[in-house]
This record gives sequence, structure tokens and C-alpha cells, in this order.
Amino acid sequence: MNRPTRRFAAFALLAMALAPAAAHADGTMAARTLTASDKARIAGFDASRSKAIAEAKAGGSAADLEILETVLAGAPQPILGTDIRGDYRCRTVKLGGSLPLTIYGWFKCRIDEDDLGYRLVKTTGSQRFTGHFIDDSEKRLLFYGAGHYGDEQPRRYKADASRDMVGYLVKAGPKRYRLELPAPKFESTFDIIELERK
Repeated sequence: MNRPTRRFAAFALLAMALAPAAAHADGTMAARTLTASDKARIAGFDASRSKAIAEAKAGGSAADLEILETVLAGAPQPILGTDIRGDYRCRTVKLGGSLPLTIYGWFKCRIDEDDLGYRLVKTTGSQRFTGHFIDDSEKRLLFYGAGHYGDEQPRRYKADASRDMVGYLVKAGPKRYRLELPAPKFESTFDIIELERK
């Protein structure tokens, strides 16, 4: 085997050796970041979502169900590689739990960047949150963050388990996104935060 051939063979072997390691690193980032409780919430995402939508449809008012249909419209689109930075209007929809369906008014949210990457911040309203994203698949980003009240400083994830939030961000249209949060700590079975880019 001549030198160029040996060099190519060595490179090929190195590439094959590194490929599983890279995939493993990508797959374990969420495992390293999330608490055990939030891993369980994510594992139950589909069941939580289905249960909450059924509860909302069974007990929500006709007007609120019409809004919910609009919020849920739009199948997830490719999101990886999309520049999601910017200013948004956002509203929270609570499904299931103590009340079947509650829809809040519009507030302001922003997606910018810091040392951890893209950061989502709800900047107005009495209940706010801050969080970050991890690539999950071509069509969704994993979100982890924490809630705080308007008169408090933002909290970091894992600082207080009762404030931790976890879910998925999906792109539902050219300027529309949904942050879907399974098993919130309070009140509801499932929360959806609808975001519309300004």
C-alpha cells in the first residue's frame, strides 16, 4: 500500500471512529442538561399533549376553541438553520387541569443570543420566563428555562425546580412559532405559548 493510500485509509478509519462519538455527543446534550423530572416530562410529551387537547375540547367555550384551532394550525416545518432572533408578540394558552381552556392576552417576547446560544425571554406581563434551546430534530428545538414574576430577577434553569420549564419549539408558519410545554408545574395539563414575529 503506497503512502497516499495508507493516509486515505487512516483518515477513513478515523472518520468512522468519530461518527458514532459525534452522534452520541449530540444525543446526550439534553440528557446532561435536563433534570430527571424534566426528562420525565419530555418522555410524556405526546400523552400530555393529547390529554390536554381532549380536555380543552370537552370543556372549553366555543370562542376559545376557535382560537385554539388557530393556535394549533400549521404542521411543524423545518427549523434547524432558521434565524429565530427577533421581537415577537406572544400569548399563553393553558389546556386541561383545573380549567379546561384558558387563553391569555398578547405580551412581548424576544429571542436573542448569549453565551449559551439562542435565548427566549418574555419581557412583559406579571408572569415571565427566560430559557434556551438545544437542537432536537430538523423540525423542533428543545427548550429549557425558568419562570419568574415581573418584580423578580430572571431565574436560571435548575435554580428552583418549581419554576423550571421544558418543552419544544416548533415553526408553524413563516412568522409563527409554538412553544409547547408538557405537564407545567401549576394549574394546567399542557401549555402552549404562541409566538408571532413582528
